Amino acid sequence: MTESIDLAALRPQIDAAIEAQLARGAADLTPLQPEAADLLDVIGALLRGGKRLRPTFLYVGYRAGGMPHSPAAVALACATEFLQAAALLHDDVIDGSDTRRGSPTAHRALEARHRDRGWSGDPERFGVAGAILAGNLCLGWADQAYDECGLPADQLARGRGCFDLMRAQLMAGQYLDVVESVRPWAERSTAERVAGAERMITYKSAKYSVEHPLLIGADAAGVEPASRGALAAYGLDVGLAFQLRDDLLGVFGDPAVTGKPAGDDLREGKRTVLLAHTLAGLSPTDRSYAESHLGRADLDEAAVTRLRDLIVASGAVEVVEKDIAARADHARAALADARITPDAAAALHDLIDIATARTA
Repeated sequence: MTESIDLAALRPQIDAAIEAQLARGAADLTPLQPEAADLLDVIGALLRGGKRLRPTFLYVGYRAGGMPHSPAAVALACATEFLQAAALLHDDVIDGSDTRRGSPTAHRALEARHRDRGWSGDPERFGVAGAILAGNLCLGWADQAYDECGLPADQLARGRGCFDLMRAQLMAGQYLDVVESVRPWAERSTAERVAGAERMITYKSAKYSVEHPLLIGADAAGVEPASRGALAAYGLDVGLAFQLRDDLLGVFGDPAVTGKPAGDDLREGKRTVLLAHTLAGLSPTDRSYAESHLGRADLDEAAVTRLRDLIVASGAVEVVEKDIAARADHARAALADARITPDAAAALHDLIDIATARTA
């Protein structure tokens, strides 16, 4: 009988593994001090926050194959947080975001340091360059965390294919996001808009947030093919529900909880499933108002409130909430088909609610 999986106790262990990897990375940069401290500061600030869902899913996937608790498995799991940090650093540059989790984004923080020091050149370009390089460092440290976690070589070899797939599809998924943001919507049907948004979030978020981390752990543990398929189905549904919830929070979430300014997704005009259903459910007059205001950086609070009211009135929130609930149900059904340890199954059931019924 395997020991139980305590999700609450797992978080500080993941945090400690991340700190250990940061210390390893910092030691390599000792000859580049004091300048390298700027990069280490923005990376550390980003990695010391977050929900830790990706490493949690990887760890539980490892335990699903009957493997015992191991600090090495926790160290492996933390590799996903460094990949996540790289994606966020680069994503904030792409989006021109000013804040992340209630604090300045890395490129804005580095831009401010440039100004404070009275350096020559363009502070904004300096900040962007620093954030890109910080993201590249995190990509390298993700590999280092994976390769040097301490698990047996045969286990690491089994999980490596999915780890590499996750990284490649995440990067291309980010490009899909860029493409969707500029591809004209006017000539596309609602079904095409929804399909495009779902395809983008599948590869930019759902797979690398849940499915791939879960499968990396399961592959390392040697989970049988049939159970792996069930875990993949579970992971994709939970991952999509996770992102759909994130899209709702991006419009209706409390900034004090989410760490994002109210209405930022509306000012950005993010091409989400929620937005596709919104435009389909509005009258011509209201649709014209929404289309003329979405994506405007100068939206004031009154316009944000009006858009939120239109989103609710369109029925889009109800549609997305039903989709989240349906995907959670599908995930539970898929989990029933997986021949995994009872403790891992119980943890994965709990993680459905943690990932989809959240406020931040």
